[in-house]
This record gives sequence, structure tokens and C-alpha cells, in this order.
Amino acid sequence: MNSTAPKLTNSETNLTPPQNNRKEEVKSKSYWSLVGKRIITNKSAVIGASILLFFVSVSLLAPLIAPHPVDVMKFEQRFLPPGGENLLGTDEFGRDIFSRMLYGGRVSLMMGLVAVLIAGTIGVILGIISGYYRRIDIYIMHVMDILLAFPSLLLAIAIIAVLGVGLTNAMIAVAISVIPSYVRVVRGTVLSIREKEYIEAVKALGVSDFKIIVKHVFPNILSPVIVLSSLQFGTSILVAAALSFLGLGAQPPTPEWGAMAYVGKGFLGQAWWMSLFPGLAIMLVVLGFNLLGDGLRDALDPRQK
Repeated sequence: MNSTAPKLTNSETNLTPPQNNRKEEVKSKSYWSLVGKRIITNKSAVIGASILLFFVSVSLLAPLIAPHPVDVMKFEQRFLPPGGENLLGTDEFGRDIFSRMLYGGRVSLMMGLVAVLIAGTIGVILGIISGYYRRIDIYIMHVMDILLAFPSLLLAIAIIAVLGVGLTNAMIAVAISVIPSYVRVVRGTVLSIREKEYIEAVKALGVSDFKIIVKHVFPNILSPVIVLSSLQFGTSILVAAALSFLGLGAQPPTPEWGAMAYVGKGFLGQAWWMSLFPGLAIMLVVLGFNLLGDGLRDALDPRQK
């Protein structure tokens, strides 16, 4: 029995390919772009970043914003209350507190930044060594446990007693007091990473430890280090301000928030604004870093969807 196959028309032969056979152009978002989106939608991070952006901006623009010279004394204008030409009042020498606050922000923020950079660099290196090389771990952690036995401020005061009073020594003291926190966080993260199967596979291929640490270990500790740095930044500023308040940090006539609060405490009865405004600035900056740190912790959490 002869059967002829049905002929297909041109319209039937020019069928478009199925949807699943087409090349789908999908833009894959990287991990860090996803983190950025999470930060933008996180109210805590946005509020904290806004506070910090304000203080950083006015501190950097202090020469343009400050209405009066920072160290010019006008004894006829001593203890003027806030208002008029002196937005935040004047101090015991007739100096404009608003101008000194702007320049003092530079010193306080710089102290926190330098302390975090020093502590972060040394702490990350020691934490990686401690977590990756188990034979050295016990010696490093013994030293860190000794440092952790002292509160940060007490440890910083002890270091200042050895190094001497001054702004530079205060930054070094704050940095040393913060190092143990970095070592413990990084060490714990490295201990979990070094047991992963892909690390064992890379070792079996004969890759050097240095390349393993740089290419596989270090990128995986960035998230906790970033979160810790944002939190420690506020802590470092607070400890540095406490040292200056005790007369161990920035020395007169350098404008610094902690030192300004210390000078003002002797005149609370007649010039309450001398201590109030520097204290508020310290509180808001530390609050900003804490809010930003909480937001970063949520944004960098791999369990977040």
C-alpha cells in the first residue's frame, strides 16, 4: 500500500524554534551588587551611613565652613551662649566652638581610621596565620588571650603609660587594644575554610600555601572583617575620645572632641554647651557606625535571600 507523506506548506516549515531552545540573555548579578542592594534597602545601614556622611563631609570641608579661626582668642567674648555669630557658643578663651568642632571632627575621625587600619592589617595577618598554621596557633592565641583579659580602655591606658602621652601614641594604643578582636574573628573563619573540600583538593594539586591564602582564604574572610571594622571604628573613636578626655590623647590647643568635653566639664555651671556639643558629636558618630555595622552584618549574611 503506497502512502505519500503530507507536504508541508511554507508557513509550516518556517516555524519559530521553541522557547527553551533560544539563547536566554540573563544578566547575573554579582554577590557584591546584591550586597549593595541589600544595604540600600536596609534602614539601619542607610541611617548610619547618612550620619557618617554628614560628619565626614563637614569635617573635610572645615576650612570652607568654619566661620571663625579655630585658635583665635577673644577674651571679651568668653562664654557666649549658642546663637548669633557663634552658632554653638564660645569657650573660656572666646574661641568659636562650632569652628573647633569642625576641625575636631578631623582629628577624632582620623584617630579612629588610623587605629582601625593598623589593627585590621595586623589582626588579619595574625588571624590567618593562627587559623591556617595550627602549630603557631597556640602561641598567638595565648598572647591574644592575655590582651583580651583587659578592657580596651584600661589596656590603652597601660600602653600610653609605656609609650607616653600624645596623639600618635594614643592611636597606637587604641590600635593595639583592638587587634585581639580581629585575630579571633579571622582565626575562626579561617579554621572553618581550611577544612573545606576544595581547599584539600587545591593542596593535593601542589599549590603553595601563599596562593591558597590569597586566592581562596582571604576573599572568604572579607565579609566578617568589613562588618567588624565598621563596628570597631566607632569603638576606636570612643576609646580615643576617652583617652583625650583623661588628658592622655590630643593635647591643647589641638581641637579634639574628647579633649573639648574634658575642658568643658569644669564650666558646666556657666557654659554647659562646651561639653554638650562635643559629647553629642561623639555619641552620634558612634551610633552611626553601630547602625552601619548592623546593616552590613545583615547585608553580608549569606543566608539572606
